[in-house]
Amino acid sequence: MQANRGRVMGYLPQDRPPLGALVSLGFQHVLTMFPATVLVAILTGFDVEVTLFASGLATIVAVLGSRGRIPLYYGGSFAYIAPVKTVADASWGGLQVAQVGVVATGVVNGIVGWLIQRAGKARLDRILPPAVTGAVAVVIGIALAKTAMDMASKHWGIALATLVLTILFSVYLQGRGLWGMLPVLLGAACGYALAAAMGYVDLTPVREAPWFAVPRFQLPAFTAPGAWQAVLAIAPVAIATIPESTAHLYQISLYVDRLAEEMQRPPLRIKELIGLNLVLDGLADVVHGLLGASSGTNYGENNSLMAITRNYSTAVLVAAGVIAMALGFFSKLAALVATIPEFVTGGLAIYLFGVIGMQGIALMMAERVNLFDPRQLAIGAVILVIGIGGNAFEGGNIPVGGVRLPAIATAAVAGILLNLLFLALDGRRAGGRGPAGAPSRPAPASAGDD
Repeated sequence: MQANRGRVMGYLPQDRPPLGALVSLGFQHVLTMFPATVLVAILTGFDVEVTLFASGLATIVAVLGSRGRIPLYYGGSFAYIAPVKTVADASWGGLQVAQVGVVATGVVNGIVGWLIQRAGKARLDRILPPAVTGAVAVVIGIALAKTAMDMASKHWGIALATLVLTILFSVYLQGRGLWGMLPVLLGAACGYALAAAMGYVDLTPVREAPWFAVPRFQLPAFTAPGAWQAVLAIAPVAIATIPESTAHLYQISLYVDRLAEEMQRPPLRIKELIGLNLVLDGLADVVHGLLGASSGTNYGENNSLMAITRNYSTAVLVAAGVIAMALGFFSKLAALVATIPEFVTGGLAIYLFGVIGMQGIALMMAERVNLFDPRQLAIGAVILVIGIGGNAFEGGNIPVGGVRLPAIATAAVAGILLNLLFLALDGRRAGGRGPAGAPSRPAPASAGDD
């Protein structure tokens, strides 16, 4: 049931809204993930209906795998677009060969998650301190700013009206029951109505679409000659996206515990489940790869939605997963959602992507990252410039020699390596190898050092 302690409105992961709220809140999640997930399918060449179905099923599997403790939505990942498309277009490749690499990313994530479960979160915190995860979260949001602005620029008037209305709904309806939890859906509806009134909505695809169609599922070509090449081309990207998933979990954990505190309920500390979260990330990738979709990730946009609406119910995420799976079969409903003009989505994206970046800042503040420490300052600075600046290059890929490196993943790896360098050098100095008479300096602070 909806929690309401002292007029505090919101849902914690274990809370279950009434049926009507469950459906509307779930649809809001689908609306939030829809543009990016469909775009990933279009850019990689995978079937849109299969991708929608896979995202819903992966979300349900992950929620059930966490026993309803981790509220994250899984959609298609932009980080894998370049390697997946490279394999799909290669003479030795194809989409079914690329699926082998997608499944392999799930195996890599699962192995890393299992190792973290065995070694403990404290060790992960030293490798991925809040200076890394928080800065990566900022990059994820701000690096998408150009995408949001490009979408909004198709019609600035309607995009800005959608943006302002969504913000006003999120601010002034907060705490007013179900309506206060639907600002993105309400903003999108207003923007859609305005666009329709001005003649920018074409319902022809809805009329022409069949009511029912089975998605074109396809299995990976595990025995194809290029299968191992696909694994080597795609799977290593998983290592670079782990900080993104970690940042998402830490962000959501921060906001969930803040809501629990306001409700005078025990903190859930779901950030302690990072190992399980990565295992579930891997399981989600396996679902995508086996059905015929690109690699997935838990979505920062949906995290922003949860932070804005204070709705972290995993039951709502299951409802969203069911709706997404249904969209894969009911072509008219998928076609109707697809008629939302790009500039309406752009108005929403300006807000949602910005909130992702602000959540990264909130994470660093909550974990008391000392930005007067030159180590922490350097880590954050390098991540921000490589991640945001790198997205200025075509496709968000940094040209280095004869290869193109994905900016966000490269920024994350650079921050991790810099942090490891500081740990190694500080360890040597703490061991007495520093200058004579010089005091030992502590290793970089991490989330587990508080």
